[in-house]
Amino acid sequence: MSGELVLVTGGSGFIGAYCIVQLLEAGYRVRTTLRSPSRADEVRALVRAAGPDPTPIEFVDADLLADAGWPAAVAGADFVLHVASPFPPRDPKDPDELIVPARDGALRVLSAARDAGVRRVVLTSSFAAIGYGHRPGRPYTEADWTELGGADLGAYVQAKTLAERAAWDFVGREGGALELAVVNPVAVFGPLLGPDLSSSVGMLLALLNGEAPGVPDGTTMAVDVRDVASLHLLAMVHPDAAGERFLAVAGAPISFHELATLLRDRLGDAAMRVPTRVLPDWAVRAAGLLRPDLRAAAQLLGPSRVATSEKAERLLGWQPRDRDEAIVASAQDLVDLGLVRH
Repeated sequence: MSGELVLVTGGSGFIGAYCIVQLLEAGYRVRTTLRSPSRADEVRALVRAAGPDPTPIEFVDADLLADAGWPAAVAGADFVLHVASPFPPRDPKDPDELIVPARDGALRVLSAARDAGVRRVVLTSSFAAIGYGHRPGRPYTEADWTELGGADLGAYVQAKTLAERAAWDFVGREGGALELAVVNPVAVFGPLLGPDLSSSVGMLLALLNGEAPGVPDGTTMAVDVRDVASLHLLAMVHPDAAGERFLAVAGAPISFHELATLLRDRLGDAAMRVPTRVLPDWAVRAAGLLRPDLRAAAQLLGPSRVATSEKAERLLGWQPRDRDEAIVASAQDLVDLGLVRH
């Protein structure tokens, strides 16, 4: 309903900025949190690049690692989209550098939202909290949870899993009337609003700049950032979304060889550096041992992980864009921003 106030945490991020854009277009009042007030102009520029006038956006300083600022951030809010979460280009040596802000930050937001009488919080989680540490022999669904015991799954996977688990536990134990819904995107692509790149888009840039001699013999899944944002808005207001998780994925997995070929076919000379040679698994694993930023690629080797967005489509009427369209949109913007070497 227009005029209602929505708090978006992490408004300077890829997903957060698009959530703000779509909320403004739908007539909501928007407030967003920043770790530093100096980033307000950055958020305004991101929103302006997508079309809406950013003038009405309210800004509040708040950090996931501190209590200060959160009561003011949620005051008077009808809904909260908790999008903010650390997602560095590579896993830190100490997993707690990601786990603590992700988990404790989610609990701070939920506690403040409950105390302020917020109706519903939509938490941005990830497929990382669903599809690792096990292979069910069928497409992954929202009923699945990443199993953290055993193999080294990396700090990001641990952080997203533990943060989402903690959020559901909090709401079930002491959330009172507060409702929670969760969105679990796979790798997010789509049009860029600025040069600050997400991890998934950074991977595309590395391919376009020929930073590796080949691609892993594995697959990834993709979804458009505009559709991830629209799923947040649906999960925010739909009466059947409370207490539910929603996978955000567009179509079937794409192999890295198919992805490389797609870039070459669609971008022509701009993608001339993209490697199409498929590397042996041992080489990818060895590279991951030497370079932490390549470690995630080793987790994508082997049989494809397949996930379904059937629940979001059936329950909320969500319809994602074509997978390839999302990937190519990011790649073309990387070229247009001058980030691809000639």
